[in-house]
Amino acid sequence: MLVDEASTETGTNGASNFDVIVLGAGISGLVSASILLQQGYKRVLVVDEYNHLGGNHIDCALGDYTFDVGSFLFQYNSPLLNHFPELLPLYVPVSPSFGRLNPQGLITRYPISVKDDVLSTGPIEVSRILLSVVFARLFRRQPRNARDFAQYWIGDRLLKRSGLEHYIERFHGVPAERIDVSFAEKRMGWIKRNASLDYLRRSLRPSLKAPTNQQQQLVRPRGGFAHLYRTAAQRLENYGASFLLGAGIQSLDKEGGTFHLGTGEQRFAAGRVVSTIPIERCQALCGIPRDSGLQTVTLLSLFFSFSGMRGFPQSILYNFSHAGAWKRLTMHSDFYGRSQDREFFSVEVNADHVSGSVEAAEQDFRRHVSANGLFVGDLTLEGSHTLPNAYPIYTNRADERAAEAIAALNALGIESFGRQGGFNYQPTAQISTLEAEAALSRN
Repeated sequence: MLVDEASTETGTNGASNFDVIVLGAGISGLVSASILLQQGYKRVLVVDEYNHLGGNHIDCALGDYTFDVGSFLFQYNSPLLNHFPELLPLYVPVSPSFGRLNPQGLITRYPISVKDDVLSTGPIEVSRILLSVVFARLFRRQPRNARDFAQYWIGDRLLKRSGLEHYIERFHGVPAERIDVSFAEKRMGWIKRNASLDYLRRSLRPSLKAPTNQQQQLVRPRGGFAHLYRTAAQRLENYGASFLLGAGIQSLDKEGGTFHLGTGEQRFAAGRVVSTIPIERCQALCGIPRDSGLQTVTLLSLFFSFSGMRGFPQSILYNFSHAGAWKRLTMHSDFYGRSQDREFFSVEVNADHVSGSVEAAEQDFRRHVSANGLFVGDLTLEGSHTLPNAYPIYTNRADERAAEAIAALNALGIESFGRQGGFNYQPTAQISTLEAEAALSRN
């Protein structure tokens, strides 16, 4: 997709002039473009080094199957639809169910099951679990990391028995004690909620319905994300936005009050720049010294088709067991129907846990599910995808370091926010939209 030259103006320096340049065409970038156009900007250029819209919302079509790189669910009430109402009829309505494989080899409630993780252990172990919680509340130090945080709310014994400690490490790629407590407090609040007396009361009394995370939601069209986000881009283009995808950005500098973006033979000028790309990438373009301490997860996705007995009914399954490198799998065929009478699904693995090897990840997954009686039948690897900068890792005061890096960009006049631009873990498009709205409403 190329810039529509008819909608641009060329300055004396040969650069195509715009009011605003938005770096990144993911959710944060697309929403930012929508907000800026609503604020009265007439010429907005959205630039991305990816050759597709949607950022890390990526799908891979392999034969008759279309897999996601990750697990993406959207909400009917998402503010994203306020910006792009045309998307709603394109989504596929689903009612996803969530489960987890626990260390005892059971497929049980996600994220914690009072019945399977506590009550089934017998009175002696129940007493030990409760004493562990009491001890943590009374004698543990102020939480300094994610492990301390989880331990305070559910106790050390349940933290290990439930498999939560291992899942935290699979998710981040580092042990829970190395994850900053600031992240735990912001993004692991469900541990606190599930440890509440009200949650336990509802779980223990059959007359009261236990809390559930199953509800009707939305997923991308069966054909993939391209049609979805192309529709959003068309809306933006109708209001004055232009797009440049697959651009090899070489430089971003500022002269006077004007920014100049260089992409090889092309140069673009604008009085304002909004960045939703990785902080370090933006720093490099501007010639600002980079902070190498901002680490991100490289996500390896395995794509399987299957025929046989899979061993669980849920559409999304988390690995909380003590073994296995994979962290989550999503049964796409539960949403879109089988292809060639075969189920198909994606498996997510932190690439560092398998040294970036697809072969090692596949073998580890096969061994682990076989040992737990899952996917008994014909399991075929259809392909894989490796995604760098999938989401941030919060270690070594990452939030403070990110704030300092963002402040350096702000001092240059660049507004940087979002999952990548703000080094901010955003689990849903809804949160990405709200944070983009909040960031641009301040300017």
